[in-house]
Amino acid sequence: MIKRPQMLLSVISTVVALALVLTLVLVLGDDESSPPAPGPTLDSVVTKFTSALSADQDYRPPKPDERRTAANGFAALVDGRGPADFEKLGFSVRDGVDPATGRPYTIATNEPGTGRAWGMYVIDRSAPPSLVVEVPHPAFDLRTELFGVDLFHRVPGAVLLIAGAHRKADDDQADVAHEVNSVFHVIATVLAARGLTQVQLHGFHDQNQPDTDIVLSSGATPAGGAARRAAQRLTAAGFAVCVGWEDRCEGLEGTTNVQGKAAATDSTAFLHVEMSRTIRESPERRAEVVRALAEADLRRP
Repeated sequence: MIKRPQMLLSVISTVVALALVLTLVLVLGDDESSPPAPGPTLDSVVTKFTSALSADQDYRPPKPDERRTAANGFAALVDGRGPADFEKLGFSVRDGVDPATGRPYTIATNEPGTGRAWGMYVIDRSAPPSLVVEVPHPAFDLRTELFGVDLFHRVPGAVLLIAGAHRKADDDQADVAHEVNSVFHVIATVLAARGLTQVQLHGFHDQNQPDTDIVLSSGATPAGGAARRAAQRLTAAGFAVCVGWEDRCEGLEGTTNVQGKAAATDSTAFLHVEMSRTIRESPERRAEVVRALAEADLRRP
């Protein structure tokens, strides 16, 4: 026969256990119904950044000591040694997770509203640095920043470089594709010196090359495997491609591009991609261009 105190203790224990289970269910249920709000997409962050650029914005080239700080600071940032030196130039640096890929990244954005309009730089942290994707003329070569983000999404370990000023700002001094005294150029050369291939995205008016969708060249560098694979993939995707190392392409071959010249000095691969306005205005065609470039595996020279 069970004694009354023992029975009461058993009932109390059962009630406590049920209460704990109910509490756990409620807590878990609340977590499942209220997931943390996702952060902004990289596309929206880049679009907001580039939409603020204009030909009359403030811009000044960095001084020699600032360029040295940029080189050392960005190298430290890429290597995970902290952002302190890069932040000295007015950059804000934060880590995030790309909602489109689930991959972690670090993003550095220049100081807003000042002449230190020196760019936005995004490092994919899911793999060692593998490919440099460059957008030197945002807000001028329209939509090229979208191609840059899409290609960044497709390549683990990519590093995305976006100029911080309209190319016409400061009497064309902000044209980073033709000025060596820019933070953009400094960072591009830091990465090229590590052996990374650069892919630089540009745009041209349809009337300049009415029978051409894309002008592909290797700038001042010899056309290596990466450039030739890209040409093959783009042609196979149905694009009309003018190949700069074989044909004359109405001065769109990028031979005066300073990042291309630096790549030639370092014996690293450089790919200059000019796209017509029609191609840049079509999301479907953009996806096809990006797919072809990704399938060309430009990480291999």
